[in-house]
Amino acid sequence: MRIILLGPPGSGKGTQAQLLVQRYGIVQLSTGEMLRAAVAAGTPVGLKAKEIMASGGLVPDDVVVGIISDRIDQPDAKNGFILDGFPRTVPQAEALDELLKRKHLKLDAVIELRVNESALLSRVETRVAQMRERGEEVRLDDTPEVLTKRLASYRSQTEPLIHYYSERRKLSTIDGMMAIDEVTRAIHRQLLALGAVEPKTHARSAAKAAPAKKAKAGKKLAKTPPKAAKKPAKSAKTAKKATKKAAKGAKKPTKKTAKKAAQKTAKKALKKGAKKAAKKVTKKRTKR
Repeated sequence: MRIILLGPPGSGKGTQAQLLVQRYGIVQLSTGEMLRAAVAAGTPVGLKAKEIMASGGLVPDDVVVGIISDRIDQPDAKNGFILDGFPRTVPQAEALDELLKRKHLKLDAVIELRVNESALLSRVETRVAQMRERGEEVRLDDTPEVLTKRLASYRSQTEPLIHYYSERRKLSTIDGMMAIDEVTRAIHRQLLALGAVEPKTHARSAAKAAPAKKAKAGKKLAKTPPKAAKKPAKSAKTAKKATKKAAKGAKKPTKKTAKKAAQKTAKKALKKGAKKAAKKVTKKRTKR
């Protein structure tokens, strides 16, 4: 994810940049810090910047863009970065577009924090008055006079970027006068809508829930098999009982069956005896 934060001094860019760094694991790139780091590291671009700064001159755009180019090639910037304080002008924005194009990288979003300038001045005046009452030292760059100059500089140099990025459909404007956490949520919603970030939290929790549900269902099935599984077992049990009963019946005939069998045997015996008696009578008659 590669984004730019735009907004006048006091709009909360620095605070929101830090929160975005923590949330998305990306790096915040501040031109001032990058210049100092490049000078300290003694890189070719850093040495060039050192010479210019030593003579009291302003570091030209091509040198600043060269420092940014070196910085975004570093491993910690692979996940993405937030540019804070750059670009400040339309030519710088054009140079940045060329740089990203050469590196086959895409700028995901430009977030503008829109604030009420008179409210910002009022905040600074209140803060300075409170610090003086407590006997604290007031920073020279944190006074209503300095802020007025910085706001004028922002309007003349940086505000044209709003039109530049709006034309390229990269700009998203958020009310910077809201509470810090509300601004953070609004930025996150905007990044989601632009597809710059994925709803990882939701996807992760859904992925965790699915296997857990399956495991629970499997456990339940193992404990209590479905009715369909119970029926065959029941049928087999019934059939076994019936077979047993039949076998028992075959071994031990009922009283009724035994009586019938005795009567049949008696009839047969009577019939046989009658036949024998008849034969004897016939024989006697023949002899006479």
